Amino acid sequence: MKKIISFLLVFAFGLSSCEKDDICDPDTPTTPRLVITFYDINNSTLRKRVNNLRVTGKDQELSVVFNESALDDTKYLTSADSIAIPLRTDTDITTYTFINNYGSTNASLVNSDEINFVYSRQNSYVSRACGFKTIFNLSAFQRTDPTGDGVWMQDIFIINPNIELENETHIKVFF
Repeated sequence: MKKIISFLLVFAFGLSSCEKDDICDPDTPTTPRLVITFYDINNSTLRKRVNNLRVTGKDQELSVVFNESALDDTKYLTSADSIAIPLRTDTDITTYTFINNYGSTNASLVNSDEINFVYSRQNSYVSRACGFKTIFNLSAFQRTDPTGDGVWMQDIFIINPNIELENETHIKVFF
């Protein structure tokens, strides 16, 4: 009888040391991306689709993936009127090159603009399973024309500098 009770006690203590699985729910908001919406320069209320836009981070080998199901370079292209791109969490500046009409056979249609996004960062605890997320406060940007082909993004406005969610536009671009 004592052996059975001892076994049950050891077994019960063994079970009590197990931890529940920590799995971060995919629906839990984590570090948000910067949402950029494109508009027609001639009609400021009309959204406008870009044509074969490719966005590449400075000193990055790969571009931002817009189409995960594609198997070739088309996964880096979008023709949407709105995009979401990540900001760096280890520094207060992120630089991207935005290439409009990427891959066009007419080289005069391909145009590159570079934007430096300047922001402050704040880490926020989400949960034990998800860890921390970074919230950004966009303070400025600087647009340059790295290839000398003229800027295709004619006007850029910060609409919402607090980047906490991805369901709202943070920057409006007119072209």
